[in-house]
Amino acid sequence: MQAIDHVFLTHSHLDHIAALPLMLDAISSRRSSPVQVHALPATIAALQAHVFNDVIWPDFSRIPSDAAPFLQYQALVEGQMLEVAGICLEVLPACHSVPAVGYALQGTAGWWVFSGDTGCNPAFWQRINQLPMAILVIETAFSNRESALAERAQHLAPQTLALELAQLNPARSFPIYITHTKPSETELIMEEIRQFDASTPNGLAAPHDIRWLRAGDVLDV
Repeated sequence: MQAIDHVFLTHSHLDHIAALPLMLDAISSRRSSPVQVHALPATIAALQAHVFNDVIWPDFSRIPSDAAPFLQYQALVEGQMLEVAGICLEVLPACHSVPAVGYALQGTAGWWVFSGDTGCNPAFWQRINQLPMAILVIETAFSNRESALAERAQHLAPQTLALELAQLNPARSFPIYITHTKPSETELIMEEIRQFDASTPNGLAAPHDIRWLRAGDVLDV
């Protein structure tokens, strides 16, 4: 953990920031420079108001001193391009219940893209079709039987994932990794994805190379 200099957050929900306060507590006193936390202004504001507020957790952006804190915030905007540690990144659009983004990283074999938490997102696919893709990691949090809840929470279910993937250029081929599945529904979600990808609904060009992103998998950027 001491080797982590930059953290990129997609949004402010607990399951996407939960490890950050504990990580900072564990390693900050052993570092000579602050950890840089990159996020949307709204995400930074949420962290300041609800987490690093000296009530829930210490304000690491002000300790041990304002001049030399353990944490520094770096505000991002959608569409921004930046280079960090020699890697080119782009901030991608996401449509979620709170302000959110995804990320694209330029690797040696193409762009590695993470959707973040998102529902229907035409702007995301428009940009994906412009990039020489290597890997896509995309969330599918709910099964089809909970598709109404997925829509309300602005997450994907297999039937909405099918509609989203239908926006891909059919000439493109690259691995698509499914993440953020509810643990009790992972097998059902993946089976529903296999079923739609075999039946080519909505003009979908199947089959895609769709895989479940398992704990312990290593993706080379």
